[in-house]
Amino acid sequence: MGRFHVVVHTTLFLAALLLAGTATCRAAEEADQPISIEANRMVSQENKNSVVFIGKVDARQGTLTIRADEMTVFYTENKGDATPGQESKPTNQVEKLICTSNVKISQGDWLGSGDRMDYFARERKAVLSGNAKAWQGQNMVSGKTIVYYLDEKRSVVEPDATTNNRVRAVIHPDSKKKP
Repeated sequence: MGRFHVVVHTTLFLAALLLAGTATCRAAEEADQPISIEANRMVSQENKNSVVFIGKVDARQGTLTIRADEMTVFYTENKGDATPGQESKPTNQVEKLICTSNVKISQGDWLGSGDRMDYFARERKAVLSGNAKAWQGQNMVSGKTIVYYLDEKRSVVEPDATTNNRVRAVIHPDSKKKP
């Protein structure tokens, strides 16, 4: 019986590695896709290298969706290299997003919410705080902060003082009956 468990765990581990490799390739492709943002209002702050989107903000990149009442996009301006005889075109690289109020982020079947989210573009990492909760299917976890690594589909939940420094999770067993 112990040997059976080792075989099952090894098989599951290898399957997880294969799926993680596929997800990482897909996520890397997704990171190169354009970011589409809609909002009620936009304020450009070129001296701060930022743009603020206000009111029913809806941002999408591939399968990633972020919604909030307000989103500030911070970027770096790359001057671009001029090739002889051609004009140099500056480009903007998104560095981070700060979303506030009614924040929701989803990717596939993963959904996170909170009062605030800091998204770091290089690491493709979202940090939810203030009433932070995350769902995968019916399963839910909550804590002070939830850090979600998009490419790895992995999250880390830190405890909240209001729950005696404990993380809270509600896990629903699979209710589908197998034939």
